[in-house]
Amino acid sequence: MFSELLARIGRTLDEAGVTYMVIGGQAVLVHGEPRLTADVDVTLGAGLDRLEEVVALTRVMGLEALVDPESFTRETMVLPCQDPATEIRVDLILSTSPYEQEALGRVRTVSLEGHPVRFASAEDLLIHKLIAGRPRDLEDARGVLLKNCDVDLELVRRWLREYGTALDLPLVERLEELRDPE
Repeated sequence: MFSELLARIGRTLDEAGVTYMVIGGQAVLVHGEPRLTADVDVTLGAGLDRLEEVVALTRVMGLEALVDPESFTRETMVLPCQDPATEIRVDLILSTSPYEQEALGRVRTVSLEGHPVRFASAEDLLIHKLIAGRPRDLEDARGVLLKNCDVDLELVRRWLREYGTALDLPLVERLEELRDPE
């Protein structure tokens, strides 16, 4: 069910030339400990200037917008959708930030249903999870660290320092606590 949906999304975005990466719980399944997840989160390398194109692509993907794309997405940079056949929610996240553009170049490709689907790297998944900081996110981050001994911690720390300063959050400290809980 998820594999077919992710392949359909990936194929449509690739054909349209829109860079993307699957993040959230679906990326945790690639990089961390298995867990139940009921939705799909996809960061797009597209900004509001491509909103009309993104909305048209949702129809090609067979998705239905759950909100008025014009007002909601312009305010939040997120286009919540649903696959009517499976009732799986799909959040398309518009992004043009320097960090996200860099992260889109570090994706890990996984073949699903015969199509290469782009998932966030282990490093970028860690960054997302540590910024979110909810207990489930921190548990996911711990699993990513345990499963990926070769993760580039300097890259992770660099972005956590930048976001930590901007958000006034102890993000590097969160990482270190996960690495050495004592």
